[in-house]
Amino acid sequence: MTLSVEEFLRRFLLHLLPRGFVRIRNFGFLANRRRALLLPLCARLLNSVQESNPVNPLGPRPIRAHTFWFCPMCGGPMLVIERLTAAQIQLRAPPFSREHAA
Repeated sequence: MTLSVEEFLRRFLLHLLPRGFVRIRNFGFLANRRRALLLPLCARLLNSVQESNPVNPLGPRPIRAHTFWFCPMCGGPMLVIERLTAAQIQLRAPPFSREHAA
């Protein structure tokens, strides 16, 4: 296939992420090697849990007394799942490139 320079560069640049984004690779049950075996197993296990523990989706949700934040979109309570220290945030941040600095 022959491409013009502009089309080649356009297609090539589709594979680059914008600054600050991190490429996500799948591990565990989403890894390519075991995905065909483990995804159906996960679906079966999730269906068996849902059948054995029926939950009323319209029922009242328990609100914890120590909820401090509310979602700006729906007004629902936001719960803290994980707190990170400054060092942990630095470890998770994308690397800083000096050549892109303003």
